[in-house]
Amino acid sequence: MAGAEINDIRALLGAKPRPVGWAERRARIEEVGAFWPVAPDIALEPARFDGISGEWSLAPGSDPGRVLLFFHGGGYCSGSLVSHRRMVTEAGRAARARTLAVAFRLAPEHPFPAAYDDALAAWRFLLSQGIAPGRVAVGGDSAGGGLTVALMNRLRDGGEALPACAWLASPWTDLAMSGDTLATKDAVDPLIHKAYLEELASAYVPAGVDRKDPRVSPLYGALRGLPPLIIQVGSDETLLADSTRFAAAAGAADVAVTLEIWPHMIHAWPMWNARLEDGRRALANAGAFIQAHTR
Repeated sequence: MAGAEINDIRALLGAKPRPVGWAERRARIEEVGAFWPVAPDIALEPARFDGISGEWSLAPGSDPGRVLLFFHGGGYCSGSLVSHRRMVTEAGRAARARTLAVAFRLAPEHPFPAAYDDALAAWRFLLSQGIAPGRVAVGGDSAGGGLTVALMNRLRDGGEALPACAWLASPWTDLAMSGDTLATKDAVDPLIHKAYLEELASAYVPAGVDRKDPRVSPLYGALRGLPPLIIQVGSDETLLADSTRFAAAAGAADVAVTLEIWPHMIHAWPMWNARLEDGRRALANAGAFIQAHTR
């Protein structure tokens, strides 16, 4: 069953050639991400802070006083509230928490540190709503996973309160792209390849900024003092090593890490949870983790 379902998702992703322009790429990720719409019982509400758009969601029976703050993937250059709405809202259901998804500014129009600064603005907005840090989980997929860690490092270095825990789904932690699975998994990954990542990194990281700067590549940062992490990655991802190396680095820094490697799964597979059992199971695991740490 899992093999047939993931093959259906691969067929969806491969139904059209990869778009070339930024506008076309943004439209395509919204098309495939929103192929199955948000469940009808989800309550959505727009948010706005510091010129940034966001979206609250709440599933029936969830606790609005506990929040998952979520940063979407898309290589810092695409992705939106629309593309990740199904993933975010079902993660909130699994965590029995309200969610706040953030539409941070995108490169190349807004290169680093725009997204980095918007993540901090989102965190401060959330706290201004009366939500205690210990009742918040921060999470994201792909670039959003890297942004999640960059935010937590920034809070720790500034002596600010940290969230209770973090959820990293297929995180992009190394924009220097030194992981060996970029080569060893290239033939099985339908989405992410090194040349494509190079385009994204070049658009996001300005000339003169080292791609190993921990603010853009948290793999190279000091990770001690971070809250518990759950990292979920598929075995068929070129970014597999971004997760395994990051988990090892965080664990060596005495961070509590739960690493899940999902057989045959592809990059950010929980996005397609409506038709993918392993996507629903991954969200259930992440939700249980968030519940345990935000009570």
